[in-house]
Amino acid sequence: MFEFHLEATAGSARAGTLRLPHGMVETPAFMPVGTHGTVRGLHPAEVEQAGAQIILGNTYHLHLRPGEDVVRALGGLHRFTTWSKPMLTDSGGFQVFSLEGLRRIEEEGVEFVSHIDGSTRTITPESAMEMQWALGADVAMAFDHVVPGQADPRLAREGMEQTLRWLERCRERHQALSEGEPDRQTLWPIVQGGTHQELRAASLAGTLERGPWSGIAIGGLSVGEPKPVMHRVLEDLEPGLPRGTPRYLMGVGFPEDLVEGIARGVDLFDCVAATRNGRHGSAWTMGGRVNIRKATHRTAEGALDPDCDCSTCVRFPLGYLRHLFMAHEMLGLRLVSIHNVRFLIRIAEQARRAILDGTFDPWRRDWLQRYHPKGTA
Repeated sequence: MFEFHLEATAGSARAGTLRLPHGMVETPAFMPVGTHGTVRGLHPAEVEQAGAQIILGNTYHLHLRPGEDVVRALGGLHRFTTWSKPMLTDSGGFQVFSLEGLRRIEEEGVEFVSHIDGSTRTITPESAMEMQWALGADVAMAFDHVVPGQADPRLAREGMEQTLRWLERCRERHQALSEGEPDRQTLWPIVQGGTHQELRAASLAGTLERGPWSGIAIGGLSVGEPKPVMHRVLEDLEPGLPRGTPRYLMGVGFPEDLVEGIARGVDLFDCVAATRNGRHGSAWTMGGRVNIRKATHRTAEGALDPDCDCSTCVRFPLGYLRHLFMAHEMLGLRLVSIHNVRFLIRIAEQARRAILDGTFDPWRRDWLQRYHPKGTA
């Protein structure tokens, strides 16, 4: 269990297969995000039809509502959500960054003020492991300290060193929880260090010293730093990452980010942007981003994206999608979300085929040349 087989490479780009308790994941792959135990607005069958092999759940939000004990009592996250394929849960560490005004960081852990009812909660490395064990996803993430993308070396070092200290505690608690059930769930660490090369290198070295690991995540990117800086961080890390271990770039999932990340050795991605943009009428297409509400689409008879094979593009004309948004019909939000999820999954599928058949570099160049701004959200 938790095996990764590397099938082919093209420069730093990789195609592989990841074996998890609830199934196989062919990489590279995009993982839709189900923050509250659902990919926002979509039926699990629609997510599966879009090609998703693995989805995410958010430990912090599921802890607040309905609570991990409720999920465990109802059979775990897979049975609770009726998603039968692999799942990954984050640790709540990202809320250290995103809920800055509602938390206090201490060595023991992070104290949060619930955005739901104002109650005070504390998440420690140990409790993050206990929550994720109760949720029962295939992959649990270590509890980390995320810093802003433009963090200075002092702040980035503090976050990186605290992440390593917390990783040791996460590993010990997860090992204790999984005694007797080692094939139920695996733990993945997170490399931090901001945009500073020496800190990223130190984080990776410290992470590997505490291994071995069945997967390694790269966190703290796409949090305010320029795209070229993110690319440089990935390029610096790639040679030191274990070749036979899957690499997960956390919270990164715009179309061009997938293409550039795959080229730099990333295997797995996740992001909420697909459904968030879909709900706001912003769709990704091979002609760039399309604003569904634009008046010029009123009588458009063709598909939103003629290149797309999703259930939205196969069945509905763009003019109808615009009508749904203008009429405030919920179906419009769902249909564009389905398209956006499928769009990202198709990028990963196409990249995988190109890596396997030796055409990745020309595929990447052609894709980036075709994908240009066509509208705004």
